[in-house]
Amino acid sequence: MEHIYLTTAMYHFVSLPHFKTLREPLLNFCVSQSIKGTLLLADEGINGTVAGSEKAIHTFLDFIKNDPLFEGNFKNLSHKESWSDKHPFYRMKVKLKKEIVTLGVPGISPTKVVGQYVKPQDWNKIISDPEVVLIDTRNDYEYAIGSFKNAINPETQTFREFPEYVKTHFDPKKHKKVAMFCTGGIRCEKASSFMMREGFDEVYHLEGGILKYLEEVKPEDSLWEGECFVFDQRVAIKHGLAVGDYDQCYACRYPLSKDDMKSEKYTPGISCPHCFNTHTPEKLKALTERQKQIILSKERGIEHIGNNPKFLSNPKEKNLEKIK
Repeated sequence: MEHIYLTTAMYHFVSLPHFKTLREPLLNFCVSQSIKGTLLLADEGINGTVAGSEKAIHTFLDFIKNDPLFEGNFKNLSHKESWSDKHPFYRMKVKLKKEIVTLGVPGISPTKVVGQYVKPQDWNKIISDPEVVLIDTRNDYEYAIGSFKNAINPETQTFREFPEYVKTHFDPKKHKKVAMFCTGGIRCEKASSFMMREGFDEVYHLEGGILKYLEEVKPEDSLWEGECFVFDQRVAIKHGLAVGDYDQCYACRYPLSKDDMKSEKYTPGISCPHCFNTHTPEKLKALTERQKQIILSKERGIEHIGNNPKFLSNPKEKNLEKIK
């Protein structure tokens, strides 16, 4: 089947004190182009992933980079592209936030101080240095389906937990070289700013994140193991940004392997091995009804998009806004 939807992931740290005034123009423009996805705005910049036709996405990128409304703040905005034959998003949302990626530590900004950017082609050399401590700045459920060889798993459920993890486990006097990575580059870029402020002198982070690495580094040269979790309907991707083999539990949002989906504890839309027997009767009833409506919608040849956030909210789902 021909790939007809272009997905673009982007972020840019820049001082944006007037960010609230940009919400409506951005939303209206995307809706006018039938673009769907999520954009986050804060006074530290923009973060988001959107998808639409190739023409619509390129029109959007030209708009945000060149329209006088944005005062040139996004002129150097970098983005990553991938294709799919099904729209990865259901709606278009532009949200106003305190941070475009939530670390929860005041004053941390890559526009003030930041670690050394490492191109994907140079990443293998950096992380193969035995003196380098390699840290995966993503969350536990992301690490579970894939990571770089010998990477440390901080076992965090939210990015907010990362600063405390660093303070507890690392010492700038002992750990002289630190390298970090994340999905698209935003979390590790901000984490590098935090670690520099904590006194770590030699801090590296993967420019463009795992997505750029999987796009540009050949599989035979790769030190990546497994698949990369992404925060949209594709669930996971492989080298070349091809859609991966994982699905997702729509009760707890955990990524599911083929073995998970063969488990007796797996019921589509209702439970999986990671959340089996953890739902309240009220939530279980809501999930069951939702799954019933999904099945009915498929039988009618239409797509069901009526997620109920009241019953689907949990610590992992809150991280779906951290789309980098």
